[in-house]
Amino acid sequence: MTQALLVLTNLPDLASAQALAHSLVEQKLAACANILPAVQSVYRWQGALEQAEEVSVLLKTSEARYAELEAAIGALHPYAVPEIIAVPIVAGLPAYLAWVAAETKKDIQI
Repeated sequence: MTQALLVLTNLPDLASAQALAHSLVEQKLAACANILPAVQSVYRWQGALEQAEEVSVLLKTSEARYAELEAAIGALHPYAVPEIIAVPIVAGLPAYLAWVAAETKKDIQI
């Protein structure tokens, strides 16, 4: 079975997070997206200390689809440099991980 990944990204508002999540799941680049509103982010950007309220999106995907997922996030994301972090899922309910693999399996084009 292919390696499952947890991919994290933050967006500036709920509408953009929902649009991204729907697009990625519809394209089978992610099996599932969890949207977590009202995250406070503190970071340094272009030399200045920033604080912003953001919306986190947690995506479950397969390693085989990661490159396409990253490209799609980059294309759809409103930030110039979006946070895109992938963490391997080293353990989980086998049935759930099999579902992630099945839902992100690339359709064969004839």
